[in-house]
Amino acid sequence: MSFLRHLALWATMALGPASALAAPADTAPRPADCPPTVPADARCYNGRDGEGALYWIAIPAQWQRDVLVVHAHGGPTLGAPTLQRGAEDLTRWSVMVKAGYAWAGSTYRRGGYGVTLAAEDTERLRKLFIAHFGQPRRTVLHGQSYGGGVASKAAELYGPVPGERPAYDGVLLTNGVLGGGVDAYVFRLDLRVVYQYVCRNHPKPDEPQYHLWMGLPSSAALTRHQLAERVKECTGVGLPAAQRSPEQAARLKTILSVVKIPERTLVAHLDWATWLFEDLTQKRLEGRNPFGNARVVYSGSADDAALNAGVLRYEADPQAVGMLSNDSRPTGRLRLPVLTLHAIHDPTAFVELESAYRGIVDAAGASDRLVQTFSDESQHSYLSDAEYPALMTSLLDWIDRGEKPTPQKVADLCVRYEAAFGKGCHLRPDYTPPPLATRTPAAGR
Repeated sequence: MSFLRHLALWATMALGPASALAAPADTAPRPADCPPTVPADARCYNGRDGEGALYWIAIPAQWQRDVLVVHAHGGPTLGAPTLQRGAEDLTRWSVMVKAGYAWAGSTYRRGGYGVTLAAEDTERLRKLFIAHFGQPRRTVLHGQSYGGGVASKAAELYGPVPGERPAYDGVLLTNGVLGGGVDAYVFRLDLRVVYQYVCRNHPKPDEPQYHLWMGLPSSAALTRHQLAERVKECTGVGLPAAQRSPEQAARLKTILSVVKIPERTLVAHLDWATWLFEDLTQKRLEGRNPFGNARVVYSGSADDAALNAGVLRYEADPQAVGMLSNDSRPTGRLRLPVLTLHAIHDPTAFVELESAYRGIVDAAGASDRLVQTFSDESQHSYLSDAEYPALMTSLLDWIDRGEKPTPQKVADLCVRYEAAFGKGCHLRPDYTPPPLATRTPAAGR
């Protein structure tokens, strides 16, 4: 059976009965066929918890309640949660099962933005796992992409409490969207206003006009394919470079130079700045705008004076900023060891977000609990197989023996793991990311 047919089957399987936040004893995950990438002798389960979140669990054959990895996935996905999405997460992170760790991942109870909500769903799955499979010796919380922000929030919400066993023993963040939604996403407002100044087709002049921070009016019928066609018409993205007109090439150069995003993710970032912004501002923030550019000075075009005079300007609503920050911005008051890995050339969650997160943690006086590592890679959703067991071993040595890892130790371990997990170590122990302000328009903000 093909992998896609497996996913289709998993997506239509009957789900287990509901479970409450405390994971009552009468709620049992259902055995399920593991994705093809999971070791053949592993056991897999799926189900639905009491809040409607779907989940997948995978347990290696020789697992003796040693280490559980609780996974917070990226996104956020805007549609309703599906078992297929959870199966894709387990497929992508099956390296954790291959390395001998049990794995559990929630789809979250609904689509759309909500960092604290997703952190609650992740914690509820941890409790459900313990209720049915026992208390692991160690539990590591792993967050990827948007899930990195979820995990950084969950680490603070469910950190150690004196006299109680901690929910998590350590945290691993990979290519995380760190620092909170305001700082991480405001560049997409810059993209919307610069793109509109250059292309004037999102919205078109004959379409209803709206504030670009809204993303898209809820009544609009624009599709992702139609947006991609508009981008192609204006900039030539989607065409070979040789087939672009001089005007298209000039427009594309202006957009990419001013907003500092790679060409290959221009359409993706516009998608997020359209449909995610619609979800975020209209459904989660009660129609308020958390992103401002009223005094931002844009640079990098052929005529910056005209650009700054012509782009649309918006003031952020302080209440919206507060609501989004309360939901997503970490305090930096770490009570657990936190290890991060970020691709230097990540085109989606810029590596400079690590500098923003470091600044938050340093300001909170918790820098001794954070170690950041970097790899010379250009992917966002997944990095090299051998890097993950190296990160896990380094983090567990820190937890178990108090051996705080160095970036060099992680790099050396990665090389050792290549024999079992394949070539592909790209760690750069000497790398330090620039400030976030060097990547996103900051002057006047």
